[in-house]
Amino acid sequence: MRIFAAEKNKDIINLLFIIYMNKTKTTPDYLFESSWEVCNKVGGIYTVLSTKAHTLQQIFKDKVIFIGPDIWKTTAAADFKEDEKLFADWKQHAAQNEGLHVKVGRWEVPGEPPVILVDYQPFFAEKDALFYSMWTDFQVDSIRAYGDYDESCIFAYAVGKVIESFYRYYHLENKQVAALFNEWMLGMGELYIRKHVPAIATLFTTHATSIGRSIAGNNKALYAYMDGYNGDQMSRELNMEAKHSVEKQAAHYADCFTTVSDITAAECRQLLDKAPDIVTPNGFEPNFVPEGADYLQKREQARKLLINVAEKLLGTTISPDALLISTSGRYEYRNKGIDVFIEAMNRVRTSGRLQREAVAFIMVPAWVREARADLKKVLEDDIRTTEPMQMPFCTHWLNQMQEDRVLNYILSAGFTNSSLNKLKIIFVPCYLDGKDGILNKLYYDLLIGMDVTVYPSYYEPWGYTPLESIAFGIPTITTNLAGFGMWALKHVSGSDIREGVVVIKRDDFNYFEVADAIVDAILALAEDGRSARAKAIEERCFVLAKEAEWTKFIEYYKEAFAIALANSQKRNS
Repeated sequence: MRIFAAEKNKDIINLLFIIYMNKTKTTPDYLFESSWEVCNKVGGIYTVLSTKAHTLQQIFKDKVIFIGPDIWKTTAAADFKEDEKLFADWKQHAAQNEGLHVKVGRWEVPGEPPVILVDYQPFFAEKDALFYSMWTDFQVDSIRAYGDYDESCIFAYAVGKVIESFYRYYHLENKQVAALFNEWMLGMGELYIRKHVPAIATLFTTHATSIGRSIAGNNKALYAYMDGYNGDQMSRELNMEAKHSVEKQAAHYADCFTTVSDITAAECRQLLDKAPDIVTPNGFEPNFVPEGADYLQKREQARKLLINVAEKLLGTTISPDALLISTSGRYEYRNKGIDVFIEAMNRVRTSGRLQREAVAFIMVPAWVREARADLKKVLEDDIRTTEPMQMPFCTHWLNQMQEDRVLNYILSAGFTNSSLNKLKIIFVPCYLDGKDGILNKLYYDLLIGMDVTVYPSYYEPWGYTPLESIAFGIPTITTNLAGFGMWALKHVSGSDIREGVVVIKRDDFNYFEVADAIVDAILALAEDGRSARAKAIEERCFVLAKEAEWTKFIEYYKEAFAIALANSQKRNS
């Protein structure tokens, strides 16, 4: 009897210990992370998730599961590898029976985490019921929805159904489970889980508030009058009520609400009436960057290709030592500072102080019609051109070229791309996916050939492009209105290109001062060539980039998980 009692007491102690450990655990056993950009490269969030995946896999070991949209009807997702054995029992016995059409496999990025792609189209039949329940349960107002709202929210709903099905099939009730939803597009997924599987700890990350981006994109002064803006009022003025509503409610109902920078945290506090529980800055994964001889070889290949395309388009010889400058990102003309980039390049061109030949590339996807056949022909046959082609500013033909803001500004500024000009400018208006018809290289395989990048953003919650730049050893110019710029100021003075990053002070009204500051930085760099000083700048970029690797920034996510689990337990107790 004593032995039995001792064994019984031991069991009780073990049980209490397990309960205690579960209650105090700060890292979930399972993590679901969902986004429109899982296996779907359309913006910067793809870079966030695809680079973070490797570090998450090291922590969770196949118990981090990414969920993305299955939009691939006639072609396969470029970075998705289907695995018929992975979660095969759930897919066969639960998902199919519940009307979930999914593909299961691995995301072909470093770490190769499990990924589920869900076909959300069948759930459009439930749209009205979904929107009604979101209103009655969470006061999400979808009545004035338009554009991509319906598709995004139906996908979010499908994500919620996938998580619920997986959770129940594998009996995860005794596990600590968290689900992270990115951007307003996944807001209804978070709210669905909050209602139907309340034991799951929810996290919601906004990478930019829909209202903040809209205010900036509509040429309103965002920063000077931030304290006076009311998010609900501005959503009505800017016809953004539906997106703002789901984003705001997702922020308020999440067990942990996060954003990516201090500058966006202030925006959330004002426009969403909810301060983030923690800021989770975006890191980078160093295994995307080649090393040693491979780095030098890829840099040389990129420079030769970029210069060759420029020579064929412009009909003139360009020095192999030309200063190659670029900007890139989404086609947000003002928000990304594309306008001030062109202005700055024009000022460099006309300054009379540029002693080194330079080519500026605008790598921003626009409404492309096709790769221009004349340029493609001379490249394929290696024909030497002796005079500029028609429209010698653009590598691809666009739909409605006469209305394109980039080309119109280039022309109105007086660029000719003549051999007499020290600086030429070229618009590369396509996604650099390796299949554009002209350059046929991935973005990173071109970035590595640059000498300097410029991202003079007006609205930039984080700013992956300048971080990617220094990760590849390329000095960059950004602004204090970018989250990355604010982070960089903790490590550099921001005023000297030799430190790897220049951070220009920008506000609502100093457009031309920003252009002049870019000119000064470019001219200072142009003096160096590939000198020892330029090599030192490259090394400084690498050192600074190490401070922003995911191995360091993942600590912020670990804290976010702990907050979410604690608040979930409090809510469910």
